[in-house]
Amino acid sequence: MISAMELGGTKTVVAIGESDGTLIEEMRFPTSTPEDTLKTAIEWFSRKGTPEAMGIAAFGPVQINPKAENWGEMLATPKPNWSGFSITNALSEAFPEMEITLETDVNAACLAEARIGAAEGLENVAYITIGTGIGAGVLCDGRLLHGALHPEFGHVLLPRKSDDDFEGVCPFHGDCLEGMASGSAIAKRWQKSGDELPPDHPAWDTEAWYLAHGIQALLGIAPPERVVIGGGVSQAEGLHEKTEKQLIELAGGYFPAVGNSPYVVPPKLGQDAGIRGALMLTGLGC
Repeated sequence: MISAMELGGTKTVVAIGESDGTLIEEMRFPTSTPEDTLKTAIEWFSRKGTPEAMGIAAFGPVQINPKAENWGEMLATPKPNWSGFSITNALSEAFPEMEITLETDVNAACLAEARIGAAEGLENVAYITIGTGIGAGVLCDGRLLHGALHPEFGHVLLPRKSDDDFEGVCPFHGDCLEGMASGSAIAKRWQKSGDELPPDHPAWDTEAWYLAHGIQALLGIAPPERVVIGGGVSQAEGLHEKTEKQLIELAGGYFPAVGNSPYVVPPKLGQDAGIRGALMLTGLGC
């Protein structure tokens, strides 16, 4: 029995399937306290059988290094009650023989989009999600990027748009990318959520400006062959095209990959990218 869990800040998805990303059955439910969320997940898996392996795609920051003493522990997250909670301990107590592979939710989504989605066949891919916050997963030369922890793309510090005096919403950095361009930032800046703003609203030019600058920074460090932008905010009409246009101007012809249009694309797997990537983790040893 191959199982997977996508642990998001808002919702949790549990599933059984195959290590190639094939979904057999899934259930979605709101993410609440860590104890109640894991209890619901464990009860669902138990009704299906005994999992032999589980891929976990978790919101962060989370300790994904299996050599660390606190492997599987949620770190300094702004989500109430989750800091210090060990996902892996809770699951290992329930299923002591189960093999666990833990990744970030965006890394798992990146893996799925690179293998069977909008960037199929490419070895260098970035998956950016824009919702309440902003995160990114990066596949570099076919391997998911970790480093000292894992990419924290949303907290990249960028130049300000010249006419922008918005203070930002990030509780840690104020005007980082997440603070200026997340769904929370849009809501505070314009007093409306993104889905309430029309396609010609100036919010989207501002959004594209900050996203393009973030991608430009990424191009200088781990240059992706394609950038997939998902999450609720990304569903705004024309945002991918606006971002790519802004990025082309910003890149100034220096980065060859940017000329391979379309370069900034929506996810092919939609809301299933994270959970299908989590299933894939069980077969790849990431």
